[in-house]
Amino acid sequence: MTSTLVQTDWLHEHLDDADLRVVEIRGKVLPPTEPPPHYLSDRAGYEAAHIPGAVYVDWQVDIVEPGSPSNDIAAPARFSALMQALGINSHTRVVVADDAGGMFAARLRWALRYYGHAQVQTLDGGWTKWRKERRPTSQAIPHYPRGEFDARPIPSLKATAADILPKLATGGMQLIDTRSPGEYSGAASRAQHGGHIPTAINLPRSTLVAADMRLKSADELRRIFTAHGIDLDAADTVLYCNSGVSATYGMLAMEVAGAQNLRIYDGSWKEWGGDETTPKAR
Repeated sequence: MTSTLVQTDWLHEHLDDADLRVVEIRGKVLPPTEPPPHYLSDRAGYEAAHIPGAVYVDWQVDIVEPGSPSNDIAAPARFSALMQALGINSHTRVVVADDAGGMFAARLRWALRYYGHAQVQTLDGGWTKWRKERRPTSQAIPHYPRGEFDARPIPSLKATAADILPKLATGGMQLIDTRSPGEYSGAASRAQHGGHIPTAINLPRSTLVAADMRLKSADELRRIFTAHGIDLDAADTVLYCNSGVSATYGMLAMEVAGAQNLRIYDGSWKEWGGDETTPKAR
């Protein structure tokens, strides 16, 4: 598998590589205590200025299955069609950038990996760092020849509620909740019910991000995981958040720290917290 991160200096030097595709996936998430809508995309920001040659993906629409109440990842045919339209082939090296501290980029990275594309990295620091360093930008909207992407799911990267439920009684699964402490405790919620999945460890995504919006170093991350009681050598770790976005950043951070055997619960709290039958803790 390709390394998780790429730096701005490397990308600047390789912008003209024929087998490289830069994807920008910008937007933001507002706190659940603020009036909706909480999830926002930023196509206008991309059109105003972006990394030269970069294409745009709407994190709320383009990679989501229409009608999914928990914003589940798009089905294989839909995802394949999007990647083909962006000119991505099976051999294309994809670098994903966002302006949200890496969580949207991590989401697309996980989605590509889940659908069998290992050649994908996130831009450490993203558009925020690129712009701060005064690197080149463009307003030109690129168009590439249609790609030959074929989405083939890798089940080991994704978990479902049916996977989690029996493990709550028998053990053997490490659950990590990357939402805010308020959401974990049930003080705030984006679903019908508040709280968290029983046994889950709260690891807020914000604790993993450095002041410059880059991912913290591997050594720093390992200290954070140890302090939270997280086992990097666990045989099965499932991460979740509200709808499977910030959890993918937690996965990325754990990979940088050396962990394996990681899965994303794509339905996350929007599914679990909206189900009257699932057990919940506060």
